[in-house]
Amino acid sequence: MRAVVSVVGKDAVGIIAKVSSGCAKFGANILDISQTVLQDYFTMIMIVDVDNLSVSFSEFVDGMAALGRQEHLEIRAMHEDIFNAMHRI
Repeated sequence: MRAVVSVVGKDAVGIIAKVSSGCAKFGANILDISQTVLQDYFTMIMIVDVDNLSVSFSEFVDGMAALGRQEHLEIRAMHEDIFNAMHRI
């Protein structure tokens, strides 16, 4: 099972490290990552494998959102099937 994790916020040193550490903390494996800085704004999207999470998927979603609040970022994790269904409509 895979999930899409998006990150948006003001650019700062260490964002990728903090988000990837958050994923590792919950047992999510990063499969693919794309990031860019648009003027002063950092944006990133990751595809992560969530088959071996150490917590439930909803706890992973909440934990990543909490990390975002702590770091002044918007972090959203969504199951890949939901993401795909949203974009088919």
